[in-house]
Amino acid sequence: MTALLAPVRRLDVWLFVVLVVLVVTSSVRYVLRHGLGTVGVLILLGAVVLVAGYGVRPWLPERSWVPAAWSVTLAALVAALTVVAPSFAWCAVPVAFAVLGTLPFRWAVACVSVLMVVITASWLRISSAFDPALIAGPLGIALITVMAFRALDRESKARADLIDRLVATQDDLAAEQRRAGALRERARLSRDIHDSVGQDLSSVYLLLQVADRGWKTQPQDSHDNVRTAIDASRRGLEEIRHVIHDLSTDVESSTLTSPSELHRRLDDVGERSHGPATVTLRVDGTAVPLSHRLSSALVATARGALANAQEHAGANRVMMTLTYTDDEVRLDIRDDGRGFDVDRVLAAQSGSTRAGGRSQRGLGLKGVSDRVVDLGGGAMIESEIGDGTTVSVWFPIGVPHEEQ
Repeated sequence: MTALLAPVRRLDVWLFVVLVVLVVTSSVRYVLRHGLGTVGVLILLGAVVLVAGYGVRPWLPERSWVPAAWSVTLAALVAALTVVAPSFAWCAVPVAFAVLGTLPFRWAVACVSVLMVVITASWLRISSAFDPALIAGPLGIALITVMAFRALDRESKARADLIDRLVATQDDLAAEQRRAGALRERARLSRDIHDSVGQDLSSVYLLLQVADRGWKTQPQDSHDNVRTAIDASRRGLEEIRHVIHDLSTDVESSTLTSPSELHRRLDDVGERSHGPATVTLRVDGTAVPLSHRLSSALVATARGALANAQEHAGANRVMMTLTYTDDEVRLDIRDDGRGFDVDRVLAAQSGSTRAGGRSQRGLGLKGVSDRVVDLGGGAMIESEIGDGTTVSVWFPIGVPHEEQ
């Protein structure tokens, strides 16, 4: 808005400068031609009042009758000076802009028209013969002044309206961005809880269920399952603390996870899988430190894929392959389970999400795809019924996507 008002303020300054020059020139001209008598003193006094009155415009109250009375007074003063000394007629141009800027448009046009009639009559009074130019000139100047002001006023209002709409649009966009950010964060939390705490609680439930069935017939196995459930619940509590820590603190973009830490976490995920499948981790390529979010995404993907392999696929063996290349890191998880129809399951999960469903199995595969999109990576799920499943994710290394 300040940039919008700057040209208007500069115009006011130039109009004031022009008025001062015209008043001084007209005053000097009158004194040189008619001398400094009583009328001359009155004209000089009126000239001073005109300049001073125009100069107080910046300090006039905006919402009051004062600006209207001020502009009409200036116009009357110019008219009076013009009647006595017609050379003051040129001072009507800056005063006309002041009138147009303070009075309602119709009243301003009427006031300017009366002022032009007075100027025309004053010039005709001192003319030795009838001169049509003395009529056309003031009328033309009045018309140009009114049209120029009208064009400037409309342009100024149009620009102000455009700025208001741009500000409103920016506010709407900022609100939408905040809403989208909140939705993305909720989706991320949903995926993280599903792939961490949810999997641990699911394991605890299954272990306690098995222990309950064999409590009397297989007491030793039941006790072992209970102890394993206790360990799983402890690890689940640790995962909850990690989630709370991530929510309550900002992870710096410079925070990196060492290769050994990432490999240890992946091994731990494999060891914590409580199904019958044997989980093996293989690392290819030259390992490099990865960002906190990227490492967490790899671990979460491994946890979710292993849970699916143990719970749904009935797999006996699972191979996790972590591959480092110059520009990306890739995790492939291959199981020898019963497989499934990928398109049908993904479509069912998407439909459940749109319908607001809360299926325990409704976030796994879709969560893999959503997670890699957030981090600028890619994902692929390949499976055929009876031929196992391969879940693959890959992420670029060392690009801004990792910490967005």
